[in-house]
Amino acid sequence: MTYCLAINTETGFVLCSDSRTNAGFDNISTYSKMHTFVWPNNRVFALLSAGNLATTQLVIKRLHADLDSRAVPNLFSVENMHEAVDYVATVSSSVQNIHAVRDSGNVNFEATFILAGQIGTSRHETLMIYPQGNYIHESNEHPFLQIGEIKYGKPILDRVINRHISLPEAGRCALVSMNSTVRSNLTVAHPVELLVYDKDSLSFTHQLYLGEDDPFAKELAESWNRGLLLTLQNLPKFVWEKSENSPAANNSTRSSQVINS
Repeated sequence: MTYCLAINTETGFVLCSDSRTNAGFDNISTYSKMHTFVWPNNRVFALLSAGNLATTQLVIKRLHADLDSRAVPNLFSVENMHEAVDYVATVSSSVQNIHAVRDSGNVNFEATFILAGQIGTSRHETLMIYPQGNYIHESNEHPFLQIGEIKYGKPILDRVINRHISLPEAGRCALVSMNSTVRSNLTVAHPVELLVYDKDSLSFTHQLYLGEDDPFAKELAESWNRGLLLTLQNLPKFVWEKSENSPAANNSTRSSQVINS
């Protein structure tokens, strides 16, 4: 299993992914699930992947091969993000069909992707590509996309993320969402990759690769845990807690102790 996340704001986007691949309890490996394509001052793309590893690796290989051979379309020839996502979806569907034809063991070769990027002066976008080749944008109410093990990291996104959130805040929220997933699901694990993109920069300059023992990752997780405990302690009290702690209740208790003695 895996967990990948994209947050799309007014000022750019944030991407976050883990690196765990699991083909059984005794076959655990680490592979990057964030793949970037950059032509400075022209266009940038980042692709997050989840699903069958053979499919996702061959899709990335095909994207690079099409660039090398100057096949049309490719990521450099497409004129807008919709052409880009159509192209990636077509490659993904083709690769899945190739694997399915060769398969004799009923293996699931499906893969899901998130494509984020910007071409020239057009608006930056994030889109999720389903295994069947169709795709969607994030909603305005919840401007984020998730693939893989999504349920543990979703609550904080629902409560915090909106179009107006700053990129640094969105980045920290993405890492907290990932931390919650890592703590609750053993199939999602470090290293964690984070990319923060400023719109119109047409370059990827803010990227982090965080191992389990990374000081920043540990500090962020510990700070989040402390904050949760403090918030829990400051939640409104039950009615009976208030009455039990009132001066009248305390006096009644002391009077009862005197009588009983």
